[in-house]
Amino acid sequence: MRVSPSTWLGILVVGAIVLVALAADRLAPWDPFAQDLMQRMVPPRWMEGGSPAHWLGTDQLGRDYLSRLVFGSRISLLIGVLTVVTSGLIGITLGVVGGYFGGRTDDVVMFAISCRLAIPLILVALTVVALIGSSLTVVVLTLGLLLWERFAVVARTTTMQVRNLEYIAAAQAAGASIRHILLREVLPNILPHLVVVATLEMALAILLEAALSFLGLGVPPPLPSWGLMIAEGKDYMFFSPWVIMVPGVALFVLVFGINLLGDGLRDLLGTARR
Repeated sequence: MRVSPSTWLGILVVGAIVLVALAADRLAPWDPFAQDLMQRMVPPRWMEGGSPAHWLGTDQLGRDYLSRLVFGSRISLLIGVLTVVTSGLIGITLGVVGGYFGGRTDDVVMFAISCRLAIPLILVALTVVALIGSSLTVVVLTLGLLLWERFAVVARTTTMQVRNLEYIAAAQAAGASIRHILLREVLPNILPHLVVVATLEMALAILLEAALSFLGLGVPPPLPSWGLMIAEGKDYMFFSPWVIMVPGVALFVLVFGINLLGDGLRDLLGTARR
């Protein structure tokens, strides 16, 4: 089975960012929360006026930008993974149950999916976070409760495709319980499709968190979120454009790598299934 170069690139990008996030305490040269007003808005080392002590410069409070960027990878990946877990549990459960039982159960599931699709995602997220307050937990739960419909649609469709196959009939004839059939027979055979959906939802969750943080309703300061770094730097973008370019490029690279990985997994799992 041949792995395409774009898939290897996605694996390399995502793997590198994951390693950076795991080793943030060792890689960050400074405390990402430490402020030094005497070192405000120091440009990156390769620019005029740059300091060798701060490779990517400092922000408006004198905090080291490289350290905040390194620790920000933890926030982005944590939000992406936890959102996928939350939304996946909801969507896969509804999709598998509706696809397997059909009838009125499926009608209820389809009604729930239709209601979710009718809700404007970003407006509801903004409203919930504004009313409850911004925190990492609130952001994860809000995104998780709003991003489950794609899991449900894919799980429902694939479950309907496999529920009438021979191995399901054999399990039913052997007296297997419904729980056993759903968890041991149906779910493992639809999992490849759900893995691809998970990568797409993870990228979307990271972008939505960045959008909420940019609007001031995401991860609260002083946590080093990439979206929050862009929001804090927007007032200085005309005189010091690197304050939004650095976290913006990091965000682009992460989402781009996840999308490449998702496309590669889709091709690999589709080839294996054929």
